[in-house]
Amino acid sequence: MKTTMEKSDTEIKSDVLSELVFEPSVNVTDIGVLVKDGAVTLNGYARSYGEKWNAVRAAKRVGGVTAIADDIEVKLPESLRRTDGDIAAAAVNQINCSTSIPKGTVGITVRDGWITLEGQLEWWYQKNDAQYAIQHLWGVTGVSNLITIKPKLKPSAVDSAIERAFDRNAFLDAERIEVKTSGGKVTLSGKVRNYAEREEAERVAWAVPGVSTVDNQLNVEWSCSLAG
Repeated sequence: MKTTMEKSDTEIKSDVLSELVFEPSVNVTDIGVLVKDGAVTLNGYARSYGEKWNAVRAAKRVGGVTAIADDIEVKLPESLRRTDGDIAAAAVNQINCSTSIPKGTVGITVRDGWITLEGQLEWWYQKNDAQYAIQHLWGVTGVSNLITIKPKLKPSAVDSAIERAFDRNAFLDAERIEVKTSGGKVTLSGKVRNYAEREEAERVAWAVPGVSTVDNQLNVEWSCSLAG
């Protein structure tokens, strides 16, 4: 016989705080956690955009979290402040040093420490690499990644390729995920157990040749089954 146990909001809050403490790049004393019906709100402030990003990622790893509101404000210490020109120059250098991003494909603008990335790339991992390359730079207060994906390969049997990839993946329950495709656009729906599984499903979908857009409509409905 199996019973289903769901975490209370108090338990989720405790686990999120513990995960934040476990994340060495995050100063947990500056971050507050509120939980209602499994939805987590993170507030307070971080000393860098990288710290803010890592705090959100830590919360996503916690079982029972169904949604996350990121209200963390980036407050840079005086020692980390840089001019927009210095940030832009550093960002260009980081992008150019990336072996996965073709030179001249990504445009960079900076305003008040906030970086906006624009341009067109062939693969989703290249778009991710571009953001990861610059988000931990000193002086960055935020990142808007507006890079679009335009595959060179034409979509061919995308849905079956994604479904086979889901079946191979040890982290995914493929039977709970529905895949619909229209040309290069992929829509994922169904239920997953946590944010990590939701993001893994999206990553797998993006990895299939010919995919230009992924609409991730997967709902996080966490529960753990205990044998009894």
